[in-house]
Amino acid sequence: MKVRRQARIVALQTLFEVDSAHHPAERVLRQRLEDVALPQPGEEFAQFLVSGVMDHQEQLDPLIQEYAPQWPLEQMAFIDRNVLRIAIFELLVARSAPAKVIINEAVELAKLFGSDSSHRFINGVLGALLDRRAQLPDVPSRPKDEEESGERERK
Repeated sequence: MKVRRQARIVALQTLFEVDSAHHPAERVLRQRLEDVALPQPGEEFAQFLVSGVMDHQEQLDPLIQEYAPQWPLEQMAFIDRNVLRIAIFELLVARSAPAKVIINEAVELAKLFGSDSSHRFINGVLGALLDRRAQLPDVPSRPKDEEESGERERK
C-alpha cells in the first residue's frame, strides 16, 4: 500500500476517535503511529492531515453541510464526516495532490471503512464541491486566530 494512503488511513482513524470519543488528537495520533510502521514522510503527512483538519474544522464543516444538506452533520456517520473533512482540507487548503487523486483516495477510504453506500455519498459530495470550487470562498491555509495573533506579534 502506498505511503500516502497509509497516512490517510492513520489520519482517518485518528480523526474518527477524536470525533467519536473526544480523545486528544496528539495522543491518538501518536498511538496510531506506534501501531503502523510508516516512513518519516508518511508520519509527517498523517500529522499534517490531522492538524490541518482540526485547525480548519470550522471552515470545513459548513462546506460539508452545504454540499450534503440532506444529512445534518451531527447525524452523518463519523467515518463519512471525517473522510469528507480530510478530502475537503486537501482540495481547498493543502492542495497536496490533484483533485482527481484526492477524490479517488477519499472514495477508497469510504469503501474500506464506511457503509455499503458511503463511497457513492463521498463521491457525490466531493464531485458537487469540485464542480463549484472556483466559486467557493478561499479557506485560509492557517486558521484565522493564528493569522491575527501572528499579525499582533509582528506589530
